[in-house]
Amino acid sequence: MSSGIHVRTLACGMPLIMEHMPAVRSVGVTWLTPAGSATDPDDREGLSTMWAELVLRGAGELDSRMQADAMDKLGRSRSADVSSLHLRLGFTLLGERLPQALPRIVDMVRRPRMDEDAIEPTRDLALQALAGLKDDPQERAILTLRERHNPYPLNRSGMGSEQSLRAITRQDLLGGWSRRVLPTVTGGVGGSILAIAGDLESAGGPDAVGVQVDELLRSWTGSAEPVRVGTSSTRGSSHHLPDKSSQVQIVLMHDGPAESSPDSALERIVAAVLSGGMASRLFAEVREKRGLCYAVSESYSADREYGRCLAYVGTTPERAQESLDVLASELLRMNAPDGRITPEELQRALIGIRSSLVLSGESTSARAAALAGDQHRLGRPRTLEEIIRRYERITLDELHAYQARRTLGPTTIVTLGPGELKAPALR
Repeated sequence: MSSGIHVRTLACGMPLIMEHMPAVRSVGVTWLTPAGSATDPDDREGLSTMWAELVLRGAGELDSRMQADAMDKLGRSRSADVSSLHLRLGFTLLGERLPQALPRIVDMVRRPRMDEDAIEPTRDLALQALAGLKDDPQERAILTLRERHNPYPLNRSGMGSEQSLRAITRQDLLGGWSRRVLPTVTGGVGGSILAIAGDLESAGGPDAVGVQVDELLRSWTGSAEPVRVGTSSTRGSSHHLPDKSSQVQIVLMHDGPAESSPDSALERIVAAVLSGGMASRLFAEVREKRGLCYAVSESYSADREYGRCLAYVGTTPERAQESLDVLASELLRMNAPDGRITPEELQRALIGIRSSLVLSGESTSARAAALAGDQHRLGRPRTLEEIIRRYERITLDELHAYQARRTLGPTTIVTLGPGELKAPALR
């Protein structure tokens, strides 16, 4: 069997993406469902967080213990997590056991039990995670930043609130699941996506896997309501969180290109130059030359319709203002003539990006997640070779032209520490 990507639209309307990887014996499975934190009712925030735990605690005829035993016999690792738009299920197992595992996986999506005796332990876990934020100042600052910068309801943390978590009932959980976890979304964008990558030959090949999944899901019907995205009145503002900590957390966020934009690859080069190791600009300017902080970074992530750039500095109260000023200066310099990326910086960035892509390509779970992510963000999956070729074609001239037209736009700042800082000009 040759390697390659196989795309199939199932009878239920959901896309199934498969990639055979000849050099491995395992398969990774990623199932995206349109049940992320942005879909929670306003008075039931945290519903999706509880779903992500409960879906692993029994499905179909199997209660929590029986489900765990059945999964262990199949040798599967499994996980569930929540993003703004999706609840993601992930599995890794031997390719030869995929035909036996698929009915169990489908049951988790179609027939989760959400037994009464599992709900209170799940609620307690969610409340403990929420309470644990007080001991994680960096995470608190980042969640506040996202809440203030991102438009409603994409600004939710996914953790919910104590009031909402305590109010959620089993009826809310079951009823919400039946309304949200459906094969498609009204309007055709943002529905469920199933991706499988790895040793498909031992499972009978892509055609056999496709037929089995189609049969298992043939009676699954319905479309979930799309997420209605609003606005943010606090985007571009500065906000301080008073805290008696001996450390100061500084986070900034501005918009970047969407994944579908040709500029998304260029923005990843920019992020790698700013924060791609000990030779990066932020590490050199903020930490090494001036010794202002113990941690500094910048990252870029993109979805179908938007991108976000997040910069972070962890420092002491005495050095906080200068750390913020130097960070802002370096972010602005990236768009100025004297901040043009050098040939050496481009090569280091490309080596790092290519290494990350190659390593992820050796993991079946990472490939399944990448295929599902591409389908969601671009409407089609990409091979690793296609992605690598895009970066190999990037030239200095192309990068410099992007830097010349690149702007930070409204930049939201959140600081956490004993004293408020003066926000620098970022225009």
